[in-house]
Amino acid sequence: MIPRFKPSLSFREILAMFRPNKAMVGKFESEFAEKFEAVDAVAFPYGRSAQWAFLKALEIENAEILMPSYTCSVVAHAVTLSGNKPKFVDIDLHDYNMNLQQAESLINERTRGIIATHTFGYPQDLERLERMVENAEKRFGHKIWLMQDCCHAFGAQWRGRTVGSSGDVAIYAFNVSKIMTSIFGGMLTFQCQELADKVRKWRDANFKKPGFLKPLLRRIYLLSVYFAFNSIAYRLTWWLQNKTPLLNKLTKAYHLDEKIHFPPDYLDEMLDVEAAVGLVQLRKYPAIIERRRKKAEWYDRNLEKKTDWEFPPIVEGATYSHYTIRVPNRNEVIEEFAQKGIHLGELIQYSIPHLSCYNSSGDYPHSKRVCNETINFPLQ
Repeated sequence: MIPRFKPSLSFREILAMFRPNKAMVGKFESEFAEKFEAVDAVAFPYGRSAQWAFLKALEIENAEILMPSYTCSVVAHAVTLSGNKPKFVDIDLHDYNMNLQQAESLINERTRGIIATHTFGYPQDLERLERMVENAEKRFGHKIWLMQDCCHAFGAQWRGRTVGSSGDVAIYAFNVSKIMTSIFGGMLTFQCQELADKVRKWRDANFKKPGFLKPLLRRIYLLSVYFAFNSIAYRLTWWLQNKTPLLNKLTKAYHLDEKIHFPPDYLDEMLDVEAAVGLVQLRKYPAIIERRRKKAEWYDRNLEKKTDWEFPPIVEGATYSHYTIRVPNRNEVIEEFAQKGIHLGELIQYSIPHLSCYNSSGDYPHSKRVCNETINFPLQ
């Protein structure tokens, strides 16, 4: 069985997590900033913790934060738990990114931030995004923080410009389903040293060192992932996920969570063992991206072009966190490929405003449509 995703792990990551030291987190921050064209980077235990901490450190509250209706639900959770209100914007069908024309029409005097997600690794139009923010600041006379969600798009480029290398802050997450992993973890990158220093100071005052058991549990988790996604062992993993309640709950609760909450360790500092794994992944990152791009090109050339299938756009500079196709009969297609030994994913299978915990009265037809039609082909 070919897994729906498979972290790019080797024995180098396994060895690294048993040889961490106290300087690892700082080294990971420094190398990450250099790799992704930032002046500084600040590490966190999760991407959602990073986003939440940015809003808290800048004392942004009781404001509206524009964000796409079709993205990971924890993005909206971080906004809500920071004391702000997510204002949802429908997406464009061709690249799954936030519709900037609609976004511009929704900016008002309460808007204090815009989260632009580069969904599935397809870069958002940076020039138009920056122009929209600049015009809105002139119109309303206050700062509007531009936050780029790069969790799907490490190193993606828009017309030669690296995503996250402009705006106020870029947000990254490193769980095992991401293009690169540090087991768990998150990162903010900045183009302004003063802003980075302010967020780091707030983090150091509010986040705590984790308990002694957590590094051990992280090592066990990574070892489990390493073996569970082995091509031979994965048939058992697939069976446990799809046919039993235990693994099904563990793998799907994150995506279908109807509660607005954070994990209990969201205020822990990033672990040295996580940073050690992240450093290994960071140094092999160009090879990871090149392999994914070649696989996406192979799908474009070789997958049967069925008339009722909507294939992804060919976008120069995309990193392809997922190779996403829309089909009208998703469950049938997933079952068909499972019989052939290929596990297809279905991320993202919800529209955030339609989750019961948000229950927005707005109309988001594109978001509602694609969450019922998308399938993801393996890219490892």
